[in-house]
This record gives sequence, structure tokens and C-alpha cells, in this order.
Amino acid sequence: MKFVNTAFSLPTQEPDSSAMRQEVRCAVRFPLSLPVVVDTPAGGVPALTKNVSSNGVLFELAHDLSVGVDIHFDLRMPRTVLGTPHDVLVHCTGRVVRCSLSQDLHLAAATIDEYQFAER
Repeated sequence: MKFVNTAFSLPTQEPDSSAMRQEVRCAVRFPLSLPVVVDTPAGGVPALTKNVSSNGVLFELAHDLSVGVDIHFDLRMPRTVLGTPHDVLVHCTGRVVRCSLSQDLHLAAATIDEYQFAER
């Protein structure tokens, strides 16, 4: 069964031109460090999640990703976090929305636009 994620964040702006964009978060972020391979049109990139929510994920990578690129990745959600008898594998599709550099590591924030639970 495939799910389309309808949660989203909207930037808001103050009326004056000097106002900064403010992010509105629609979901709680969980600090999960999970190994993952981010599949891009250019190939797979090994990564580690920094945090995960129902509508997005922050990756730590050795290589930079381009904003706007479509990605696919699988998250193996630990049973201890979910309170389930087994780990749950989730196939995710999304896109990179923000990138930054933290020391020697690249950070990429991505949406989760669609997800599908793997069959056991």
C-alpha cells in the first residue's frame, strides 16, 4: 500500500521587505541516527539520518546533494522506537529542499512525499 504524504511546511513572511522567512513545522522531529543510501539520478549516496519526521528527514552525507533533486531511500525504523515486535522497513520518495555544510559533512534536508511500508 502506497501513501502520499499530505503534511507540508509553508514559509511565512512579514509584510515589510526586511522580514525573514519563518518555517512552520507540522510534525515532531525524532533524533534518529539510521544508516541509509540516498538514491539520486546520479547514483546512490551513503548517508546517516540526523532526524526524521512524518514529512521529512535530515541527512548527513560525505557528498553534497543538489536542492530540488528527486530522491528515493529506505528507512529501517527500529522496533524499539516504534514499539512494534519487528523493525519496519519504509520505502520513501522525496526531494532535497535544503543543503548546508557542517564542519566536513554535508547536511541535506528532504521531504518525504510518498512512502510505502515493505511487506514482511
